[in-house]
Amino acid sequence: MLVLEDGRRFVGRAYGSRGRTLGEIVFATGMTGYQETLTDPSYAGQIVLMTAPHIGNTGANDEDMESRRIWVSGFIVREPARIASNFRSTRRLDDDLEDGGVVGISGIDTRAITRHIRSAGAMRSGIFSGDAFGLSDGEQLELVRSGQAMRGRNLSDEVSTVEPFSVPAKGERIGSVAVLDLGVKTSTLNHLAERGFDVLVLPQSVTAEHVLSLGPSAVFFSNGPGDPAASDAHVTLLQEVLRAGVPYFGICFGNQLLGRALGFRTYKLPFGHRGINQPVLDKTTGRVEITSQNHGFAVDMPIEGISDSRTGFGRVEVSHYSLNDQVVEGIRCLDIPAFSVQYHPESAAGPHDAEYLFDRFRDVVVAHGAAAGAGDAK
Repeated sequence: MLVLEDGRRFVGRAYGSRGRTLGEIVFATGMTGYQETLTDPSYAGQIVLMTAPHIGNTGANDEDMESRRIWVSGFIVREPARIASNFRSTRRLDDDLEDGGVVGISGIDTRAITRHIRSAGAMRSGIFSGDAFGLSDGEQLELVRSGQAMRGRNLSDEVSTVEPFSVPAKGERIGSVAVLDLGVKTSTLNHLAERGFDVLVLPQSVTAEHVLSLGPSAVFFSNGPGDPAASDAHVTLLQEVLRAGVPYFGICFGNQLLGRALGFRTYKLPFGHRGINQPVLDKTTGRVEITSQNHGFAVDMPIEGISDSRTGFGRVEVSHYSLNDQVVEGIRCLDIPAFSVQYHPESAAGPHDAEYLFDRFRDVVVAHGAAAGAGDAK
């Protein structure tokens, strides 16, 4: 049984592990990439509904894991594949769900639920199977409504690494980048390493003093779950990094934190952007990118014109915005070496339209280093 906060109920078949789970129900529109979705830490605390009707066709493997485990609170699919068929498959998706204790539901009208969420917005929900299926309607609804809402929730400490670790640069080394792990994906770290960075991955609890003591060439804030308005410590850390003049790049949650660091507020979207087919306009080039996204919050900034940072970081502008609903999808600082995007340029899963952003980051860091060297020479 799937139970929504507003009292809607949907009966289906148990899928994955049996039991009870609670979380914010959201939908993801990707036609592929279910394993990357499941292992994306940004989905922590959420019950994910896949709008694609068939899930599990290509099985599962170790290479497509974007983190060490499955993070979704629950999983909703229309029709699980009865047979996994792919030359890269080493096991069935069903096995991963059961081993990970992920309570799911299948054989359910995912289109009707998606249409409902698009109208009513993302909300608290619960899946009940096994013994929990026998709870009364009132008991199930009470459990759902007693669950935590996503607004005001800080989940960074649940998904971040406990101990720092590093990924060595591949090819010509250009410097090091300190990555604040707010729910980082493996593909992101690989992209940074491939651009010549020694990648230093740090726990979300690290201090600005520690970050700066490492002498990084740049700082990167990753994607992650939760409400950016509940991450004051990360905003303060970022402001100290920006004042030190260290180049910065942020994605997803890192974009929202840059917005807050510059003095702008964030807000919750009705049902968010989740999927691998989100159109975004790059205002600099006029090019439309099809992007991979997973976010329920956004930065409140004017799309057109140049704004002044309310916290003293100079001029800033929106660099990208959504063509579906004009949500801010990128921020560029004009007086300091800092920029960010709301989407996932590592394309895991998704199109490769935005991978150039890692090259742009590399160029910013190289140019900043050259300018600093010239200044020292003078």
